[in-house]
Amino acid sequence: MLRKLIATAFAMASVFTGFSQDSSSQSALTINGSADIYYKYDFAKTKANSYTSFTKSHNSFELGMATLKLDYKTSKVEMVADLGFGKRAQEFSYNDEGILQAVKQLYISYSPASWLKLTAGSWATHVGYELLDAPLNRNYSMSYMFTNGPFFHTGLKAEMSFHGNGLMVGVANPTDFKYVPDGVINKKFFIAQYSYTQSENFKAYLNYVGGQNVDTSKSSQLDAVLTAKISSKFSLGANGTVSNTKAYMGNKEYDDSKSWWGSALYVNFDPSAKFGLTLREEYFSDKNGLKIPGLYLDGTILASTLSANFKVDNFIFIPEFRYDHSNKTIFVKKDGSTTDGAANVLLAAIYQF
Repeated sequence: MLRKLIATAFAMASVFTGFSQDSSSQSALTINGSADIYYKYDFAKTKANSYTSFTKSHNSFELGMATLKLDYKTSKVEMVADLGFGKRAQEFSYNDEGILQAVKQLYISYSPASWLKLTAGSWATHVGYELLDAPLNRNYSMSYMFTNGPFFHTGLKAEMSFHGNGLMVGVANPTDFKYVPDGVINKKFFIAQYSYTQSENFKAYLNYVGGQNVDTSKSSQLDAVLTAKISSKFSLGANGTVSNTKAYMGNKEYDDSKSWWGSALYVNFDPSAKFGLTLREEYFSDKNGLKIPGLYLDGTILASTLSANFKVDNFIFIPEFRYDHSNKTIFVKKDGSTTDGAANVLLAAIYQF
């Protein structure tokens, strides 16, 4: 099945390429992709200490994800088919089964004016600082905020831009559902983003998503992202988010709102084009145990991740050290007893084209 899908994708690429050569000069097809693999060693020799996405392993060589993205554009229309194969793609599309898990993004956009774009389909979330594809992050392991926030949205959105200001509003299926399951109430989520770009040196994003989940609970998330280029060698990123949930109690009544929140600072140092360092410091609070039951009753985690990026052409090698510390004993020691801290090292190889 995988061989047939890849063959079909390249056949589509050939057709689109031929069309773009015969069409107007304003149309073009681009094909790109990536592949990543990693090795992780947990000092407690267990998988149990991993509470974040994509790297739940110990002393094992693991395949991350192979991607193939087709992007066809004309002056007003764009079609994107973004496919991913591997455990990373499976965890991203965790509500899907079979080959549908390979569909990371699939959408069509139409721009009736230079300041307006309308998009229908399924796309990666606007919420948060980190992204699914490994080449787009400087840390290989993921944050708690990425892991527990939305992954993607399926619906309709409108994006508007005015002199450095951007506004996106849309309606979508319940978070992370390409298809709403049979037998559940199909309520739509509202999504929105305001963005401000002063220049390449400073960008700010305010993000929102909220609605009724398939389990009838109601949730909302407010998120902010800032990026700043301090100099040719230093840059910063910051992310803060808070998510609220109300459980349905029956008879049209809901429980009191419960929340989790987090914040992270990313410090990037690039002494050369071939070498860089990124330190991520993240604070995650889940006092109600919504995402990590062991953090119930005012539990928090402070996660420190130091990653180096060695670059040769399109290849990136990332050695990484990570230490997570909690005020609760949610981690495991070698002897099986619990503790408040966990450490691991990770080596990742990434290639993009």
